[in-house]
Amino acid sequence: MSVRNIFVVGLDEHNRKRLEHLRGAENYRFYGVIEPSEVYDTEIFPIEEMLSRAETLLKGFSEPIEAIVGYMDFPVSTMLPLLCERLGTRSTSLTSLLKCEHKYWSRLVQHEVIADYIPRFTAFDPFDALALQHIGEAGLYFPFFVKPIKSSGSRLGFRIESPEDFAYAVARLCEGIGTISEPFNYVLEHAKLPDDVRSVDGGHCMAEEIIGGWQCTLEGYVFQGNVVPYGIVDSIRYPQVLSFFYYRYPSILPANIQEKMQALTRQIMSHIGYDNAAFNVEYFWDEVQNRIWLLEINTRIAQSHCDLFEKIDGVSHQQVTVDLALGQLPDMPFRQGIFKVAAKFFYRVFFVDATVSQVPNAEEIETLQHAFPGTMITIQVDIGMRLSSLPEQDSYSYALAYVWMGADDEVALEENYARLAEQLHFAFEDIVA
Repeated sequence: MSVRNIFVVGLDEHNRKRLEHLRGAENYRFYGVIEPSEVYDTEIFPIEEMLSRAETLLKGFSEPIEAIVGYMDFPVSTMLPLLCERLGTRSTSLTSLLKCEHKYWSRLVQHEVIADYIPRFTAFDPFDALALQHIGEAGLYFPFFVKPIKSSGSRLGFRIESPEDFAYAVARLCEGIGTISEPFNYVLEHAKLPDDVRSVDGGHCMAEEIIGGWQCTLEGYVFQGNVVPYGIVDSIRYPQVLSFFYYRYPSILPANIQEKMQALTRQIMSHIGYDNAAFNVEYFWDEVQNRIWLLEINTRIAQSHCDLFEKIDGVSHQQVTVDLALGQLPDMPFRQGIFKVAAKFFYRVFFVDATVSQVPNAEEIETLQHAFPGTMITIQVDIGMRLSSLPEQDSYSYALAYVWMGADDEVALEENYARLAEQLHFAFEDIVA
């Protein structure tokens, strides 16, 4: 078989090595397009300029381009349909992607087919002095949750218990929403939107009824119209806060609940018309009411889950992304890894802000990784860094390190992490508690 050229938006060395272990990778040659620092470690996204540069580079490539892929959230996921259309490579349509990523449009479409599984919702303009009044007129009352129409991770998401909470959240939203609304609006200009969606651009926000319970993420793909869920990852939060503690795979949700989530996923993704691309859907299961809620749909694999699938199934689920972009049925193995359970842990601090004065050094990290075989630790901060400068953080804490671990059972997994976490030594100055 001839070598197939695959371009990856935001490719870094860590993911290059992972991609080179995919099934069939001996026949693939991976190239980066757009530096990872431009789409990941920043909150400035000049999408129009990045697309122009990428198009020039790709059209100047002297060999055939078989696929253009990405594994990151905004702006990469949103840019891909535009870039693929310009280069003639495979991707789901921009319309189907926006029916997932534009949170208000997504809720409208979900309401058409699975209304009983989504919360009450409304859109609002954070710059409107009467926004809280309009939210009440839409039938939403305290407590409720607010977030931008388009965001990344848990950034600028707030639980609202009172008018004071809303005022604080709106101030934060008005201050920070422009970094995503402006580039997202550029993408919206390229799509045919219904009138009721076009009037709700990237500068708007969502207010939603509070939902909760056991949170999980269903990973799936669509190939030639066939929706295929292939794994569910549990999302465990720190007690009493919204911040994630760890992601665990495989899920230990009851089988009937997993099956219902799979059925809902097939229904909504088929209705949207999403095709020939990977996705994931976040759900809650309210165990008390035995009720399933759809939280949101993401138009990519979850990069945080790559190592989990590799540990459990034998290969990163980037396999799905690459195979689909090449026009072939994903060759994803099942339970062929060396561990029975795996997790990504978030080592966090719950400060308002602080300056980092000490981090574990490379030798300490290497020692810990050797002590816990299969473990990977990535430190997210440097000495002298102000925590508030970290991108992609939730509104309540800062993730100082990510720790991927595998084990033979859940008890061993949690015990091993607790022992490891005790040996991760950070220190801070100028703490704002």
